[in-house]
Amino acid sequence: MKTITYTTTSPFRAVIRGNWEIIKGRLKQKYAQLTDNDLAYVEGEEDELMGRLEKACGEDAKDLERFIVKICRTN
Repeated sequence: MKTITYTTTSPFRAVIRGNWEIIKGRLKQKYAQLTDNDLAYVEGEEDELMGRLEKACGEDAKDLERFIVKICRTN
């Protein structure tokens, strides 16, 4: 199994922190298979969150990051 290594940037961490409830809802709409555990957010553990999302969604972390940033820009 491939080990996923992803490092979030500081500005992206701020985006997640400030908009998590909106982001979480939109992710659940797009990826119905996500569980509450997949979407568990702990401040300072954004890398782990993105790793879980990448694995659960089957999407590249950079694509997920772009989707999340797009969510925040439209709100």
